[in-house]
Amino acid sequence: MSLKKQFFETKPVCKVTFKLTKDIVNSARKVNLAGDFNHWNTDSIPMKKLKGGEYTVTVALQKGKEYQFKYLIDGNSWLNEKEADKLVPNEFQTENSVIIV
Repeated sequence: MSLKKQFFETKPVCKVTFKLTKDIVNSARKVNLAGDFNHWNTDSIPMKKLKGGEYTVTVALQKGKEYQFKYLIDGNSWLNEKEADKLVPNEFQTENSVIIV
């Protein structure tokens, strides 16, 4: 698992690369990224499977904000990011990952 933030001096966005390693996703057929940046739409941000079995996606997020998110594995299992800036409780009595950009 990892998060990589790429800030730009002249742009109001930060490109964030989300990556899940093969050992985390095991034999997943699909992984999606969902969060308040896409209204928790579980289909709008599919992650790309790489040759090594990792999943990755890069999203442009507006700077100066915090975003809650989770990974959805095979449409039925939610996973938090270990390298998130923090975790916050959610309405389902679990936690959401948070990225601060």
